[in-house]
Amino acid sequence: LWWPHSPPTRLPRPPPAAAGSGPVGPCGRRAYTPPAERKRFYQNVSISQGEGGFEINLDHRKLKTPQAKLFTVPSEALAIAVATEWDSQKDTIKFYTMHLTTLCNTALDNPTQRSKTQLIRAAVKFLETDTVCYRVEEPPALAELQKNEWDPVVTWAEKRYNVTIGSSTSILGPNIPASTKETFVSHLASYNMWALQGIEFVITQLKSLILSMSLIDRHITVEKAVLLSRLEEEYQIRRWGNVEWAHDYDLCELRARTAAGTLFVHLCSESSTVKHKLLQD
Repeated sequence: LWWPHSPPTRLPRPPPAAAGSGPVGPCGRRAYTPPAERKRFYQNVSISQGEGGFEINLDHRKLKTPQAKLFTVPSEALAIAVATEWDSQKDTIKFYTMHLTTLCNTALDNPTQRSKTQLIRAAVKFLETDTVCYRVEEPPALAELQKNEWDPVVTWAEKRYNVTIGSSTSILGPNIPASTKETFVSHLASYNMWALQGIEFVITQLKSLILSMSLIDRHITVEKAVLLSRLEEEYQIRRWGNVEWAHDYDLCELRARTAAGTLFVHLCSESSTVKHKLLQD
């Protein structure tokens, strides 16, 4: 029941370290082929608590992962959110709409067998091709728009993490200091494996570590993060017009995936934070 998602339509830009909008393997290949829609085979969806966490029940059957592992999540809130995805399916199960279930399957099966260190390094590598770090010189209107909209986010990130990021109009991009990368490595290490899967998912949607961390840190909203990630495309739409239904669909899909990934990170992070606090008390 793990499946990837189709990447949104974008303007050409320097390729990220790991392209695609769903979890990918180290060589950039998708881990699973998306299954076809299937008829809804259950009536009721419920959750129950087991030894390993919270489980999802479809009638009297327990949900399993693609590798036949028991589908178990670490928090009740996340279990309710996943159960809501399954309960909201109508006559057919549209797997591509169930982003939280996808992320849970990825966390449970870890199909690419990556370690925590590998996940962190992959996320930080996006700094080298970060959307908000690449600027244009022409046309002047777009250059000014990028400066006005992206500079405040970069400035916030530099102050928040006490790092130097900068921007560049060169095709090579900005020269990100090694100390900046190590700071982000240390920060991401504070998240558990589940949350890191969600963080990487958000980063691949926005093509930006900076926008993703600004969103996860609640500095900007999902709508704002998506708008900033699509700044060049929105500029072109305003200039040349909107392609009927296509751009709107891409925008809604990107918002849905970004929102789901952010929610996943928060639900996974908060559970471990609460447990840690209880242990300290």
